[in-house]
Parts: sequence; structure tokens; C-alpha cells
Amino acid sequence: MPDTETRTPSRQGEDVEGGEHERRVYRQEDDYDRGMPPYDPSAFPPFAVTVDLVVLTVRSHALCTLVVRRGEEPFQGRWALPGGFVRDDEDLGAAAARELAEETGLCAHDPSAAPVPDNGAHLEQLATYGAPKRDPRMRVVSVAHLALAPDLPAPRPGGDANSARWAPVEELLDQARAAGPDSPDALAFDHAQILSDGVERARSKIEYSSLATAFCPPEFTVGELRRVYEAVWGVSLDPRNFHRKVTGTPGFLVPTGGTTTRQGGRPAQLFRAGGATLLNPPMLRPEV
Repeated sequence: MPDTETRTPSRQGEDVEGGEHERRVYRQEDDYDRGMPPYDPSAFPPFAVTVDLVVLTVRSHALCTLVVRRGEEPFQGRWALPGGFVRDDEDLGAAAARELAEETGLCAHDPSAAPVPDNGAHLEQLATYGAPKRDPRMRVVSVAHLALAPDLPAPRPGGDANSARWAPVEELLDQARAAGPDSPDALAFDHAQILSDGVERARSKIEYSSLATAFCPPEFTVGELRRVYEAVWGVSLDPRNFHRKVTGTPGFLVPTGGTTTRQGGRPAQLFRAGGATLLNPPMLRPEV
């Protein structure tokens, strides 16, 4: 009796022979065999990808962000977040790190590496923004990133920016709420929304993580760390309760053995960020 082959119905992309599943590898030639047209890139509208940066620091006890005044259209003369187009040979993280270095002189710091370099900054992806008309030039998708660093020097403009400054975030967000997105006083593009999302990310994460230490120098006092929380949250905190909470999590803060009088008064103990990345119990943000 001749051998017979049985083939049972299968899910798309699988052949079932002799009761055994074999996953098939997609080949474009298969589309030709089925009479399907080949993939044609010109059939889809082109779009560009950018990275925008929410760079936050604490200056004069206020949470500030870096903004640049645009020197070219669109939105010429308006303040905007720093950023730029992703190059052909870059991934998103490399593009964000390049823009950060060009705008601030900082290098993105790998949290798993130690010690933190003097010009290191925390950099993480924030969110993606792709409204069809967010950029009047063409369809542009922006992958925003959040960068945090200690008190930074005066910025230097670059690219299509003709000036740059550190601006208090509440000043910028209040202007956006009062003036509306089409006002010349508002941030360009949808940058007010990106800034708002970045500030909320920072405010939320410092409740339970070691992110607040990214605003501090390598060695800092508990008082300096408390002032970071106060600047980011916009509230005043009880010094004794704060000290108890941040020193109560093993490995969250590590004494360096040194002291400082840079804040005036008695010498204060110096700490550095420890290996613990979570604050347990978390320090919940006070209601304002």
C-alpha cells in the first residue's frame, strides 16, 4: 500500500505535517507566488523622527528646564525644548545622548555604572508624540527623553537656536495654560505638553526611587537632598521626618565619612547615593 501524506489545517504561518508543527519563515517571494504586490515604500507617506529633551535641574531652589529660542521657522522666535532629528545611523538613545551633549556638555550616565562622572546626567525615554499636525513642515514623530542633572552652568545655544536659558518650569507651564498653544508666548510645537509630562514623571518617580539624587552632586547632605524634593514638588518638608525616611532604607544613602559647612552652621554629614534604587516605604508627595 503506497504511503499517503496527510496535511491538517493550520494557523497562518504554520504547516502541520504528521501531527508536528513546523513554523514557516516569511519570504517576500511567497507574496509573489500568491499574486500579492511587493512592498512599495513610496505607497506610504514619509515622516521624520526627532528627539526632544526635557532637561531638568534645580537652580536657586527652583525646578528649572532648558529652553532654546528658535532661530528658524517654524515658530521662529518662540521658546522650545532642545532637540533635533534622528540621523540615519543613530538609534533613539544615541540621538538623545548626542543632543544632550551638544546642548549642555553632559554625557548620559549609565545607572549601572559607577562612579558617576562629573558631567554625567540621568537620561531616560519619556514618551512618544505623533499628532499628525504637531509640526507644520511634515509628519514628525518625536520620542521625548527626560534628563536630570545637578545645578548646571549657563547653557549654550546650538543648531537652529539663537539663544538658550534655564527657565522655572512653573513659569513656562503657567504661561502655556494662560496664553494657549497658539500664543507667541507659549512653547513651540507641543512642547508644553512634553514638558508637563516630563515634570510629572520626575515628581512621581522621586516618591519611590533614588531619582532625586540625580539632581545632587556626587557627595551631598541630607539637607541638600531635601531641598531637591522641595523644589521638584513645590512644597516644604519637615527636616526631621525627611531625614528619618531617607536614612531609614538600608543602602539608599551611604555616608562618605566627610562633612561640609557649605550650607553654613554646624558641619553636616556628607552622603552619596547607595546601591538601593527603591525608597521603602515610599515618600508620598504631600497634597498641595
